[in-house]
Amino acid sequence: MARDPKQIQAEIDQARNALASTLDEIAYRTSPKKIAGDARSAATTWLASTPGRITLGALGAVTALLVVRKIRNR
Repeated sequence: MARDPKQIQAEIDQARNALASTLDEIAYRTSPKKIAGDARSAATTWLASTPGRITLGALGAVTALLVVRKIRNR
């Protein structure tokens, strides 16, 4: 049984719209601004947590120790 050309066209249009929507979503998810914003948000959240603060404090202490050591060895 032959299909109606209008029905075929409607299916093509529906598939085209679905593909366009998918491509738009991929473009949004992979945009550099979104990726950078997500990374910034994750880093800010992590640095506000207890392990993040401890790590940041330890890095600060090590940096200060290295600076003092460098000055003393002059």
